[in-house]
Amino acid sequence: MAAGEPPFPLSIVVPVHDEAENVEPLVAEIASLAGRIELAEIIFVDDGSGDDTAARLARLRRVEPRLRLLRHRRRAGQSAAIRSGVKAARTPWIVTLDGDGQNDPADIPQLIAAAAAAALQPVLVGGLRVRRHDGWSRRAASRIANAVRGRLLGDRCPDTGCSLKLFRRDRFLDLPYFDGMHRFLPALFGLTGEPVLYLPVNHRPRLHGRTKYGNWRRGLIGVVDLLGVRWLQSRSAVVESSEEP
Repeated sequence: MAAGEPPFPLSIVVPVHDEAENVEPLVAEIASLAGRIELAEIIFVDDGSGDDTAARLARLRRVEPRLRLLRHRRRAGQSAAIRSGVKAARTPWIVTLDGDGQNDPADIPQLIAAAAAAALQPVLVGGLRVRRHDGWSRRAASRIANAVRGRLLGDRCPDTGCSLKLFRRDRFLDLPYFDGMHRFLPALFGLTGEPVLYLPVNHRPRLHGRTKYGNWRRGLIGVVDLLGVRWLQSRSAVVESSEEP
């Protein structure tokens, strides 16, 4: 993709777990973007839901031909669900967003525009939630986690937890995979040596269901992952090569 050239077509990947009441309005919002972006497919990955999330998505496929449904037989986590969706995608560029409706699909065109306008092709364009609509404890935990992560990893991203991201499929699949990697994508993409961009995006209140993550459990696991990513940074080197004619 040269400067000024939009990264089309797109696959949108949405991991979901017990989000039955949220999937229908979210699919409608994403589908409504078809006139503004070249929307090739909408991939929902049902991560072992115990409600009728999968059944509702199956019904929606009858009226939305771009919708694809992948299912994990048992819950594997958000990183695994994202990876399943990206592996199944048929386009070179991916957009990810949460299935709870808090990310605004209307922000996707601006991510694409930023990638197209960049002088050098970015490998990732990430969203930064300007005004969080979460409880105070979750916001406080995120601020602490982002400060510690930024200090140790130097990824220059104040909001790695925002799931709204645009990135290259091939580069994502080259990244080291581990459970929880979705929280460290800015730092991991930074290992490629290619540009990473961030843009302010909207954040909305959750209208249905409950969050699936607890601050303390996520924080304890995150410390181990953080040290692992720091080790990867210390052992990685950017190597450029070119094919001889």
